[in-house]
Amino acid sequence: MTQNALIIGASGGIGAAVAQDLETRGWRVTRLSRACDGLDIGDQANVDAHLEAQNGPYELVFMASGVLAAEGGAPEKALSQIRQESFEEVFKVNTFGVAYVLRHVPKLLPKKGRSVLAVLTARVGSIGDNNIGGWHAYRASKAAANQLLRGAAIELGRSHKEAIAVALHPGTVATDFTANYAARHSTVRPEAAAKNLVDVMLGLTPEDSGQFFDYAYKPIEW
Repeated sequence: MTQNALIIGASGGIGAAVAQDLETRGWRVTRLSRACDGLDIGDQANVDAHLEAQNGPYELVFMASGVLAAEGGAPEKALSQIRQESFEEVFKVNTFGVAYVLRHVPKLLPKKGRSVLAVLTARVGSIGDNNIGGWHAYRASKAAANQLLRGAAIELGRSHKEAIAVALHPGTVATDFTANYAARHSTVRPEAAAKNLVDVMLGLTPEDSGQFFDYAYKPIEW
């Protein structure tokens, strides 16, 4: 039986690669993105309109939308670089966008049977793993997204008994998203990152719900 997946942020490097990987495994994939569909992840009315139009249910909902910094800006290296406008822009996509999508997830996932909700966050959103500081807006927005995911997992556990909700860290992927910041890190191609992430998502168990994992299925502290 063909399974259905919804990829939000499907025009980005990771989202597009995950969609392609799932299709090669026989999944029926629905793609949503700003570039192709006019999805504005930071606008609740826009997100509502797009997600209410979905038929579903989807055995997998994968959210890959995100920004590192405000348009034309860069992640902060010092507290003195914090600016309200840039903080708001980053949170609008990385945190508010996640919240707007999560509102619809209970209706997008099947009530019965295994399903997965995976939100792409980042290791730098881990409070316990923050040993160097900086990147304040990005870190804080991803930490907040992790908290939203955790709350969603608890709620889904009451209504969708076999649903698994997780936050995922993809590693440093060679995309336009990371082009200006990946020089000091080893990177992987989007296709390799997608395979890793899909392997993790398909291998998740109910006990994993509400947790934070990297691309190798290793847990990350909150």
